[in-house]
Amino acid sequence: MKFIEIQMEQWTRKAHYEHYKNNIPCSYSITVDIDITNLLIRLKERGMKSYPAQVFMISSVVNQLPEFRMTMNSDQRLGYWEVIDPMYTVFDPITETFSAVWTKYDSCYNTFYSAYLQDTAQYTCGGLFPQEYIPPNTFNISSVPWLDFTAFNINVFSDGNYLLPIFTIGKYKKENGKIMMPLAIQCHHAVCDGYHVGKFVETLREMAINCDKWLL
Repeated sequence: MKFIEIQMEQWTRKAHYEHYKNNIPCSYSITVDIDITNLLIRLKERGMKSYPAQVFMISSVVNQLPEFRMTMNSDQRLGYWEVIDPMYTVFDPITETFSAVWTKYDSCYNTFYSAYLQDTAQYTCGGLFPQEYIPPNTFNISSVPWLDFTAFNINVFSDGNYLLPIFTIGKYKKENGKIMMPLAIQCHHAVCDGYHVGKFVETLREMAINCDKWLL
C-alpha cells in the first residue's frame, strides 16, 4: 500500500482544510437514493448476491476520488492512500450482532466477489473484528437492511481527526416502478466538500445503472 503525502503549500484546498480541521472541525452527512433496479436484475440472472456488488461499487468510486481516501499517516502527515480497501459489516442472525470484515479491493468484480465470498465464509464466526490483521488503508461500510431511512447521521468522537468517509446502506424501497437503495455518506469537511460528494454520487449512480460494463 502506498501513502501519497499532500504537499500542503501547493494544495489548492490548504485554507479550506485548515479552517475545517482547526477552526471549525466538522463532518456532515448526506443521504441519497441509488437506482439499483437494473443491477438487481443482472445479479439475479448470474445467481450473485447483492451486498458484495454494493460494496464493490462504493469501493470502486472511492478509489477514483482521492478526497475519499484522505487521512493522516503515522507521522500525522496529511495524504491519501493510493488504493483503499473496504471494511464492511456482516450480520449474524444467531447472536444478533455483526462482524466487521475487510476484503482487498480489486478493480475486477469477479476477483473481488470471489475474495468477498472467501472472507465472509472464513471470518464471520463471531467477534467484532475476526481478522487478525486490519490494514491501515481501509474505510467503513455498514448495512442496516431493516430501515429504509431518508437520513442517517453518525457521530464520530475523535477530536475531528477521523477524516475518512463512512457509508451506510439502507433497506430497499420501491418508487415509480424502480428499486432504490438509500445510501448515507458521512464526510469530514476538511478534506471533502459537497462538490466531491456530488461527483461521488453521480459516478455511483451511473455505475449502478450501467452495471453490464463491469458485471462480466
